[in-house]
Amino acid sequence: MKRKIIKIDEEKCNGCGLCIPNCPEGALKIIDGKARLISDLFCDGLGACIGHCPQGAITIEEREAQEYDERKTMENIVKQGKNVIRAHLEHLKEHNQNQYLKEAIEFLKEKKIDIPLEEEVVMGESMHSFSGCPGSKIMDFRKKEKGKLSEEAGKRPSELRQWPIQLHLVSPLAPYYQKADVLLSADCVAYTVGDFHKDFLKGKSIAIACPKLDSGQDEYAEKIKSLIDDAKINTLTIMTMQVPCCYGLVAIAKEAAEKAKRKVPLKSIVVSLEGEILSEEWI
Repeated sequence: MKRKIIKIDEEKCNGCGLCIPNCPEGALKIIDGKARLISDLFCDGLGACIGHCPQGAITIEEREAQEYDERKTMENIVKQGKNVIRAHLEHLKEHNQNQYLKEAIEFLKEKKIDIPLEEEVVMGESMHSFSGCPGSKIMDFRKKEKGKLSEEAGKRPSELRQWPIQLHLVSPLAPYYQKADVLLSADCVAYTVGDFHKDFLKGKSIAIACPKLDSGQDEYAEKIKSLIDDAKINTLTIMTMQVPCCYGLVAIAKEAAEKAKRKVPLKSIVVSLEGEILSEEWI
């Protein structure tokens, strides 16, 4: 298969070995005075080692390579102890490798090995241990009481159940996605539909995206597939604007649903530029 994997420039490599401890997967070794990729199976292609090479000898390339094997990698990692296990799990989480993260945790459970700070690594609930951007820290608002509607004050409570909401930042493993009804909304929709929270967001978990401007949309299909297969969501509603480019979000969702092992109902809702519902149908 063709995939991203590290490439080592032997002329630049001076054999310092700084890349070795920064590859918890065990894909690198110093052999004959040079860093070597010992097995395609152990390299996830995410490049944790790159920033630790003072010679700039390590890059990422796309080539034919054996598929990365998370279970074989975990066999290497558990021999190195709790700190390396934790570093690997955090590495996967920070790169949104949700399927590999799930496989790693399942491996540890099967082997009856303690999962270091499992809740923090997987769900990101504890701020003191969260090492990523605060804006992408997972927060679950479902247990908080939503204030009662106050007609006198003219205010409605927010129906948002979670954070983050941008599709690049969300994790399908987050608790609020598990067996949930999910709303996948184009960015502009909430600005046009006056009662978006009351009529469409209430009771649902959400992810937002822009099919015209967002980059890396191949990741979107993988995340939606993971929502279906791993989070086992109940339904997926895709809300888009009437502009042609917005239909791309529906296409991405349909592609992901076709690749998923599970089947879930998909609904498409199209909104006019003035906030009217133009169509609402199961697809």
